[in-house]
Order: sequence, then structure tokens, then C-alpha cells
Amino acid sequence: MRNKAFTYAVGVDIGSTTMKVVVLNTEGELVFARYCRHNTDILGTANKIILGFRYQALGFRYPADITISLCITGSVGMGYHERYGVPFVQEVIAEVEVVKHRYPQVRTLIDIGGEDSKMIFFDPDKMPDIRMNGSCAGGTGSFIDQTASLLNVATEELNDLSKQSDGPIYPIASRCGVFSKTDIQNLISQHVPKADIVRSMYHAVAMQVLTSLSRGRDIETPVLFCGGPFAFMPRFTKQFADTLHLTESDYILPDNAQYIPALGCAIQALAGDGLYSLSELLSFTEKKDNGQWTMDKGQRTLPQLFADEQALLQWQQNSVLIPIPGANYSPHEPYFLGVDSGSTTTKIVLLNRHKQLVYCDYFPNHGDSFRAFDEGLHRMHERLNTDGRLNIQAACVTGYGESLLKNAFNLHFGIIETLAHFLGAKEIDPEVSFILDIGGQDMKAIFVENGAISRIEINEACSSGCGSFIETFAKSLGYPIADFAHMACFAQHPYDLGTRCTVFMNSKVKQAMREGASAADIAAGFSYSVIKNCLFKVIKITDMRQLGNHIIVSGGTFKNQSVIRALEIQTNCQVRISNHPELMGAYGAALYAIDRL
Repeated sequence: MRNKAFTYAVGVDIGSTTMKVVVLNTEGELVFARYCRHNTDILGTANKIILGFRYQALGFRYPADITISLCITGSVGMGYHERYGVPFVQEVIAEVEVVKHRYPQVRTLIDIGGEDSKMIFFDPDKMPDIRMNGSCAGGTGSFIDQTASLLNVATEELNDLSKQSDGPIYPIASRCGVFSKTDIQNLISQHVPKADIVRSMYHAVAMQVLTSLSRGRDIETPVLFCGGPFAFMPRFTKQFADTLHLTESDYILPDNAQYIPALGCAIQALAGDGLYSLSELLSFTEKKDNGQWTMDKGQRTLPQLFADEQALLQWQQNSVLIPIPGANYSPHEPYFLGVDSGSTTTKIVLLNRHKQLVYCDYFPNHGDSFRAFDEGLHRMHERLNTDGRLNIQAACVTGYGESLLKNAFNLHFGIIETLAHFLGAKEIDPEVSFILDIGGQDMKAIFVENGAISRIEINEACSSGCGSFIETFAKSLGYPIADFAHMACFAQHPYDLGTRCTVFMNSKVKQAMREGASAADIAAGFSYSVIKNCLFKVIKITDMRQLGNHIIVSGGTFKNQSVIRALEIQTNCQVRISNHPELMGAYGAALYAIDRL
């Protein structure tokens, strides 16, 4: 029998990136629902949603002592249950409640969330058979987001884009974001239409979910689809149904498919176990420090990067910044071109015969190295006002697109990346002892003895020690990479995220949010994590003295000052950096062209 001491039953689903809220009246009717990103500000987001409910559903005049029954779920919601005793139900149990009360005819439930996927089989007179995939980003919403990023389109555009597809379905490895990037970039370089790539990605996600979760069981109808990708991407739902050979009568897509776990919580809340006044919840969520409970600083946190703005300014003044000498362009001089065609960006450097920097450019290639470099050349001529004439004595290319560009544009030389970065680092510091290059999808560690390379370590199979590692999580938390990097500098308690791969880091970030870590604490934790992955997971360094006293860093990741500072703290050594760390590969290639000529 229902407890009538409350007016509304509220279900809250707090995930790693979003918060979903469903409000039912005592008759179980939906009166309010809200879905939004929380950007790690859990209480602030909850406060806005409560105010939205108050004004939209209740109006400005409402009883101050109105009572609601509350229940929560979600990976982050668990932390609030542990700290404050709010009634909690596991996500899949909440989904089972929805099927039991709203869709008893359903035989299979398929849920795709931001970072996990679930499949539940319902058999008459048996307990539900629950399958979950929470250890890999393949077959999840984050995988779809990564594809949108590679295609340089907003996630919201994918659905309309897929409507234009009339080509074949191409094979894409959806089991891991690292492998999928290679497949998708190959398709882009082959000029496969984006619409066909999106449709192929939808098919890959469907195959990954079905093969990893069904594991021998038949998908019986009716099938209930739920989760954000199904709710917001009708074309994805259609592709998924086509993969299963389902007709429209074989599956159910609820109007509020993104709210199913929250709805299950609200149904549970109808039992009236967690009673709170609306005023009490508003007062609680307005206390900005309420969600930042004290963590075990000996176990969870790392040293501050900078105490304040003054400390950052002092560090900038004392840092070892070695500028690459520059010069103005003159149409009568000979020049040397250096190109670094990376997996995510292309860098161009133009030097005169005195090794002075005359022109440089840095831009994304969107998976098409040829077109990116071609456009970069045209832009260089326009900016230098060369009238199409530029006396290039020699050109050298390095990086991911070395072979393609060397042959397509008839460039003089091609060299491996490690040599290019070594030449660039040695030019700015002849006594260099160690070079750490962190690029978009890989990293290179180069040990130098007596002016020559003695050892090289390269990380190409895992993205945890590279720039996209930070960028991916910044986007998932709703921050531009520049803002994410800046807030990291002044984090009060940088959270120790450890040295794990991107997929497993998701669970660590959820844990950090459950324990009340701020966005700044998490951002600083990523700066540390990238460096610790490089030093301890890839290089497996045991004695920092092996790095020497002349450490040079290169790569676009080191435009992030928090990463440089994290490296200095970990190595207890002052780091040297050029004024263009992102150009060091192209700079080294140009130097090689000069030396060879």
C-alpha cells in the first residue's frame, strides 16, 4: 500500500556526464522530466532542476512544506547514497521495475548509455537475465561521440548525416576507440562520404552490443530500446533494428527512452521510503561546499600544481623557455620546408639558411593528410604574399603521413619522427639528455647520451599517455580543452587518477565525482596521469636520474602548462621547452633538409 504522506515521487539518475530526473504524482503519472549535463557540478545542477520543477510544475506559489519521496541511481549517484543515506537502486534493477510496471510484454531490453551498455532477458517465471558491458567504450554513447569528433561534426548532426547514406557498410572496429580511429581515418583518407561512415559506425555499435552481450541467447521480441543514443538518434535506432531484422512492431522505443533508469527510481520512490521537503532539498543544494566532502588526502590527492595566480606567474618567469630564432620573409632568399604530418594535426615550418623561423602553421587534418597539407601550402603562399613563387631549396616530411606526402608532392626527404624531434631538441639545447614528445595519439621518449640517441620508447597502442586522452575527457565533462587545462593549474586537491587506460579511467573519474572531487581536481589529475603513464607505464622508469638534467619536451600537449608542471614535480627537475613545442617535429624535419642539402 502506498504511503500518502508525500505529494510526488522523484527518481534521479546521476551518471558520469548527465543527470536525469523524473517526477511522478502519487498515481504514477509523469508530471516532470529533465535531462542535462552536470559538468561535475552535481549539486548545482540538481538545484537548477529542482527550481525548474518548482516553477514549471508547481508555479511560484507552492506549499513550503511540500514533501517528496526520493530515490537515486547511477554510477555517481552511488556516492550520494553512501554519504547521505538517500535511498538507492542499481540501474538495471530500476530498468527491470519499469518493464515490470509499464511494459510487461517485453522479452528483451537493450540499453545503451554514455559509457556502458546493458541487455536484459525476461523469461516467464524466471529471474531476469542481466548482461552488462562496463569495461570497454565500444558499443556505447562515448564511442559515438568519438566518431563525431573524428569526422569534425557535432554529435547532434550525426542523425541527419546518416540519412544521406546510400553506400555500402564499411567495417569499423567498435570494440575499442583506439582501433576505431585507425579504421575511420582510413575511410576518411579514401574520401568515403561521411554519411556512409556514420551509418557504418551505427552498424559497428550494434554488432558490438549484440555480440558482446547476447552471448548465445536469441533476441526475443518485443524488444525495448532505451538510453540516449536511441532517444536522440532515430536513424541509429533504425540501423540497430535492421541489424536485428526487426520490424516496427517488434520493438518499443518509449517517448522518454533516455529516462528509463530514472523512471524506475521514481516507481521505487512510490513506496515512500525517502521523504524530504522541497525546501530542504533546495537549501541543501544551494550550499556550494556541501558536495565537496573531505577526501583521504594521503591516498586520493596529489601536490598542488600552483598555489595561486602569483605562483603561476613566478613559475613562468623562472621557466627555461628557449625560443626558436625568427626572421622576416624575403622573396629573394632560399628556404627549407619542414612538415610533420601527424595522426590528428599537420605542422609546417619554413626556415631560412640561417635556421631562423620565417613561417609556421599548425592545424587539424581531420583524417585527410593530403588535403590538409595542400591547403596548408596555399595558406602559406597567401600569408607570405609570394605570388605563387617561393624558393624552397629542400623539403623534408615526417610523421604519420610521411610516405603519402613525400610521394604525392615530390618532397626531397622523409625521416622518422624520433629523429626529427631529436634534431629539433638538440638545436635548441645541444646538451639535451632526454626528450619527451606527447602527440595526439602517441608519445615518444628519447634518451640521449653524448649527443646521440641511446634508447627510444614509443607508446602507440594506448591513448592514455597522449594529448587526446585529456581532450576526450575534457569534452565528456563539458569543458573546452583550454579551460580544462587552466582550471587544472589551481586545483586545491588534484585527484590521483592513477595510470590506467582511457576505458578504465572512466570508472576512476566516476569514483572521483562520487567522492566530491571538483572539476579542477579531476583536470589536474589528468595532467598528472598523462605524465605518470609516460614515465611509469611506458618507459617504466625506476630512477629519475636516468633522464639527466636537460629534459626537453615537445608536442601540442605541452602547450598545457599544468602538464609541464606535473612533469617537473614527478621528476624533481626543471624542464626546458621551446616557444613552439607543437612544432618541434616539423622544425627538426626542416633542419634535416638544411643539413642534407
